[in-house]
Amino acid sequence: MTEVVRAPDRHRGPTLKDVARLAGVSVATASKALNGRSEVHPETRQRVIDVAERISFTPNTLARSLLVGQTGTVGLLTNDLEGRFSLPILMGAEDAFGTGKMSVLLCDARGDAIREQYHLRALLGRRVDGLIVVGSSTDPRPSLGQELPIPVVYAYAPSADPRDASLVPDNVAGGRQIVDHLVATGRSRIAHVSGDSAYAAARERAQGVTEALAGAGLPLIGGQTFYGSWTEAWGRSATHALLDQHPDIDALVCGSDQVARGALEVLRERGVKVPQQIAVTGFDNWEVLSADSRPPLTTVDMGLEALGRLAAERLFAAMDGRPTAGEERLPCRVVVRGSTDAGL
Repeated sequence: MTEVVRAPDRHRGPTLKDVARLAGVSVATASKALNGRSEVHPETRQRVIDVAERISFTPNTLARSLLVGQTGTVGLLTNDLEGRFSLPILMGAEDAFGTGKMSVLLCDARGDAIREQYHLRALLGRRVDGLIVVGSSTDPRPSLGQELPIPVVYAYAPSADPRDASLVPDNVAGGRQIVDHLVATGRSRIAHVSGDSAYAAARERAQGVTEALAGAGLPLIGGQTFYGSWTEAWGRSATHALLDQHPDIDALVCGSDQVARGALEVLRERGVKVPQQIAVTGFDNWEVLSADSRPPLTTVDMGLEALGRLAAERLFAAMDGRPTAGEERLPCRVVVRGSTDAGL
């Protein structure tokens, strides 16, 4: 007996059920395939996509909501929309959501707890399927709570509640990596100048630096990390003091690219060749500073766009009933430029 496969009714337009039937899968599988969910086999996903394109299927938000219990929208709640850290994370997350054809509602709380609660209520009122909360620093922040009806993933600023899912860059490992790079280039008289010690990022980067130096059997010149502010002005003043007290240093690890830019300016003024006499490194890979420095600055890249994409993937998994919990630290990488390698 020959099976008859009916084409969709042209008067009502193709539906998700039509796509599922023609692709030979369930409605739930067809929905996951079109939304880019990872648990669908690549061949199955492609078959569903090919069918959807062939019959000119355009998802209807209300119909999809009724069929799979989701609205196809997610919220991105940030405290620092203009920040150089939060924007790459948001871009990575939006890239991942775009692959899944999810609509994204972006809200900026501007560091105001009252405004954040207002935006949260508004997003819940729009029946978003999930939420990513992006902080402006890596210091822990208060949780939005466990009573929310949707999954939440925290990016960059971890939740203080270990029951939540949080993604942060591994600043400790980044500090170790930059020292390992300097040691590999023959540096042995290394000093460390960082930003405000009230920030977890400054303390964690310093921890990585001291651990790597101890592992290499080398001293930290000056006997301590010199904390100050995340500014070029602090980088200049700290570098002046270090050169006066320890003129034999051969490398300067800076806690941020801004601090490193100040250090490079002082070394240039005092006729110190970089990297021949003193190598200089930064942290953050803020390219408007690092790539345009004289010489270009070797620095640590926190992989913020990748962090944002992974946050979206974790949110997708939670929306599919596979939540994660706890703090997940993502690797950093050293970007080598001319401030540590004279050949670049």
